[in-house]
Amino acid sequence: MSTQQFRRPPTAQEAVLDELRREIASGGMAPGSAIPQAAVAEKLGVSRVPVREALKILEGEGHVTYAPHRGYTVTELDAAELLEIYRVRGLLESYAVQHAAPRLTGELAAKLDELVVEMDRYAAAEDLGGLSEANRTFHFLIYEASAQSHLVRLIRQLWDASDPYRTVYFGGADNRVRIQKEHREIAAAVARGDADRVADLLKAHRDHACDVVVAVLGEAS
Repeated sequence: MSTQQFRRPPTAQEAVLDELRREIASGGMAPGSAIPQAAVAEKLGVSRVPVREALKILEGEGHVTYAPHRGYTVTELDAAELLEIYRVRGLLESYAVQHAAPRLTGELAAKLDELVVEMDRYAAAEDLGGLSEANRTFHFLIYEASAQSHLVRLIRQLWDASDPYRTVYFGGADNRVRIQKEHREIAAAVARGDADRVADLLKAHRDHACDVVVAVLGEAS
């Protein structure tokens, strides 16, 4: 048997971790909401042990918070914290785009265009979870073209920290239209190999999302 064809099934902990990450990223578990371990274990058909282990990993990553007598909750950010995340992302992502310049090609743009079509379907169906995942793939195809693995890892951590809030922006129909228009412009600039234009478009893209989400958080505080 070829070892290349063998794919080890995930452990219960890995499966629970993937599911919890997906629920948090899609907004299925909103910031501040409690995570009842017993209910999660029953829903996923596992014992509490892998649920507890997965939550400890998420706590270390900053996605969930533990408090005595209260248990685990999805981490909440205030407007200032989210603004800080977006500002740091801007610095790192612009740096990644400059390093990606030699690999901003028509081939990469074609992959981005495919994702834009995929996101059109998710947006039309109001599938915010699918839209969020495809959106992340779109952006990280560009960042990964930088061939700077440590840089991409840092960017990914910042995205993870703000994932639960991305659905706030995606939830507005007008925002979804704007997102897709901006994605098409970014893909076109990638096809031209214009790194400076890609960086400028990504900045505007981030700023639009940040302004909306920070305003919502400010109203809620």
